[in-house]
Amino acid sequence: MLRLFALITCSLFGLWCQQAQAQDSVIQRLDSIAFLEQTQQRNVLLVDVRTKTEFKQGHLKGAKQVDFLKPESFEAFFKKIDTLKPVYLYCRSGNRSLKAAKYLESVGFKEIYDLKGGYLAVPKK
Repeated sequence: MLRLFALITCSLFGLWCQQAQAQDSVIQRLDSIAFLEQTQQRNVLLVDVRTKTEFKQGHLKGAKQVDFLKPESFEAFFKKIDTLKPVYLYCRSGNRSLKAAKYLESVGFKEIYDLKGGYLAVPKK
């Protein structure tokens, strides 16, 4: 009985810690509908972290192309940006943009939005 109580207590504590860590993050992952609505309604920095080639194949209107796979230029671009400005990131499928979001969080950005599923998740007209 004591063993079961300890197991349940540890499990609940683990879940509580996981939730606390998730709430501490400044990164919000948005579905394509919310992402598109917010980028059209607000004065935000919209960044496509894909390569130039990918960007030329199609991108969201108003996006700046800043290649995450070129760390020096990526970091240099964001050193010039106010860390309080909302930043909206996307890539092809959501992997690179999430890594980029984590980098921006680590250097002090306070409001970061990531397109869940990336450009592939955006409905095509």
